[in-house]
Order: sequence, then structure tokens, then C-alpha cells
Amino acid sequence: MSAVLYPAVEPYESGLLEVSNGQSLYWETVGNPAGIPVLYLHGGPGSGCTVGARRFFDPETFRAVLFDQRGCGRSLPLASGPDVDLTVNTTAHILDDIERLREHLGIERWLVSGLSWGVSLGLVYAQAFPGRVIAMALGAVTGGTRLEIEWITRAMGRIFPREWEEFVAPLPVEERDGNLPAAYARLLADPDPVVRENAALQWCRWEDVHVSLMPGWTPSVRYQNPDFRRVMTRLVTHYWANDCFLAPNQILDGMDRLAEIPAILVHGLYDISGPLDTAWAIHQRWPGSELVVLDGAGHGGGGFNEAIVEALNSLAHSV
Repeated sequence: MSAVLYPAVEPYESGLLEVSNGQSLYWETVGNPAGIPVLYLHGGPGSGCTVGARRFFDPETFRAVLFDQRGCGRSLPLASGPDVDLTVNTTAHILDDIERLREHLGIERWLVSGLSWGVSLGLVYAQAFPGRVIAMALGAVTGGTRLEIEWITRAMGRIFPREWEEFVAPLPVEERDGNLPAAYARLLADPDPVVRENAALQWCRWEDVHVSLMPGWTPSVRYQNPDFRRVMTRLVTHYWANDCFLAPNQILDGMDRLAEIPAILVHGLYDISGPLDTAWAIHQRWPGSELVVLDGAGHGGGGFNEAIVEALNSLAHSV
């Protein structure tokens, strides 16, 4: 069993899949066409897949399916423009997209993996379609709750007070005590491109701050790309402003549906962006889950990627 990232590989198949509402999803498959099907769900919302994500999957063992969620990455249309209709971009829409992609690829059941927001999305998908999920490998566990969103946008200002003041500075004073992602979403849809660009820049600076305690952290080069900033910030504020389009405690309340699904949850002890209590609560309600807490990791770093690889390989040998 390997515990290191695999060499980068090129997709053996890729395409654009037309789904609903005029959306087209970029998807790709890597590894062994006859291998264990595994779906990868990227974080964000709105970050898109990276070439590096392919390296989690043993190319001899897995038929790995990666896709850019609607509105981001190489999917079309991108969510960057202020006039883009985001009402057709919700968690329910993405669940439908996943099922359409599964059917398009002729996959009956698959292992589901995801990181950060991809964990929340994966859990909601598995609760909706438990019969389609063989097992789950999830890292940097999130539950998409209002409590988590308030933590990451407001309460964490207790740890980074100076940076938080800079984060809320672009917002009207009367909106700083309310729903901060919703206030930012309004700025990101402003007719003035200068207002939009400044809001995207400030949001991404805060994103960098709250993962900065991760061992080995360096500022994300993706945030230096204005096109990436515009897409990611529009989508993450859209989802967080609406509590990820989930009912209160939806994921925790639905954990009984996953009782028969084995899972490995990987979480960093020093994950300030997503404190360990969410992973712990989910693990406590999931008898078939194993929780791996990495003493030297945060929201990544400290052997985090290697632990995801090990989790995937362990599940592949047990299913």
C-alpha cells in the first residue's frame, strides 16, 4: 500500500456533459478503465479540480472520475460575470449533475471522495443515493452548517483580529453584523468592476489567512489569477450566504442513511478553518467510519495528502 502521491497522469477520457439549465460540466477520467470507480469532489465551492487531484488515485487500482462543479473550472458558463444566473447553481443542482455524470459514464456504484466543501457535498449525495456509494474517503471534514459559516467568516476574527477588520472593511457598516457572505455576494454582483475586483481580492486574502496556520503554508497562487478569483468568490459567497442550500443540521440528521457505508475521515488537528468538532460529530453518528486525526496537519499540510491516498487504498482493499 502506497502512502505517497502518485505521479501526475493525463486523462484517458474527458469531455463536456450537457446537464440542466444550459450548463455544461467538464469531466475527466484517469487511471485504469477497468478499475474501481471513484468520484472526486473538489472544495470551494467554486475552486474547480486541479491536476494535482489526479495524484490521489493509484492509476492501476482506480478509475477516477473528476469534474468541475457547475459554474467553475472548465465547466460552462462560468459564474464570474455579475449577470450570471446563480439561481440554477445550488446543492440540489449539483446532486443531479453527479447522477447524470454517473449515468453518462455507465457506472453503477462508486467510491466517493472529497475535500473540504467536497465532503459536505459527498455526504449529501450519499444520503440521497446510498445505494450508489461503495465507500467514502473524506478529508478536511465539513458539514455545511450556519455555525461553520459563521465561524469561518466572523468568529475566527478572534484569532486574526487585524486581518478580520481588513476583511469586513469593504462592506457597508450596517451590513457587518449580518450575513457576511451575503454582503460580499452583493459586492461581487455590483455593476462597478472596480468594486467587484476589490471584493474578490479581499475575500481571497481572508481565505489565505484562515488556512495560514497549516504546516508548510504558503499563499495560494490560484488567488493571484483574477479570473479564478472572480469565479470562486462568486460561488463560495453564493453558497455560504444560503447555508450551502441545506436544511439546519441536514447532514448530521441524515447520518443513519450511511450506516452500511464504510468510510475513512481525515482531519488535521490544527485545522482552524474547519475545527475538529464537525468531523468528531459526524464520526460519532457513523458506526462504519474511522476518524484519522493528523497531529501535524491543518486544512492540509503535515502529511494530509498522503493520508488521503492511504485512506483510498485501504478502502480499495476492503471493498
